Amino acid sequence: MQAKKFIPLLAFVVLAGLLFRGLSIDPSELPAARLGQPFPEFSQPELSTGREVSVEALAVRPALVNVWATWCYSCRVEHPYLIALAQQGVPIYGLNYKDDSAKAREWLTQLGDPYQLNIADVEGSVGLDLGVYGAPETYVLDADGVIAHRHVGVLSEEVFQRDFSPWFSLGASLSEIHGEVGVE
Repeated sequence: MQAKKFIPLLAFVVLAGLLFRGLSIDPSELPAARLGQPFPEFSQPELSTGREVSVEALAVRPALVNVWATWCYSCRVEHPYLIALAQQGVPIYGLNYKDDSAKAREWLTQLGDPYQLNIADVEGSVGLDLGVYGAPETYVLDADGVIAHRHVGVLSEEVFQRDFSPWFSLGASLSEIHGEVGVE
């Protein structure tokens, strides 16, 4: 009978332990749901034109697919580096994730547009199929259209050189050409 009194306390301790463990997980270490698989099929409007696009529009490969949004402060931090990559010839497709399309178009007008096209994923369905945890996330789409790598967080020159350079050959480092644009 006395043991029954401790069941709520035991349940609380177990739940608190699980919550603490969940909060201590590094999002960059979470598994990529589609790694090694083709980019998911979709039919969504392109952000600037409104025309429907599908996975076939991601034809220039290898390429980066960058998940971004105007509500994402880290996306603003990495944006100058994405522009520098695009200027160096790295194809970048945008996935504007759970965002207001008018605000997103305004952002690109003000800050520059590094993207070859932008998928307007207002409801987040493409992101869900891709396994997106949040923004920013950047994926490598290899020459065969397979997701070869995923990075969660701000894309910087250090991260690009360490994790993305096998798919893209850039002559000099971007900081040598444009000054320091990446942030860790």
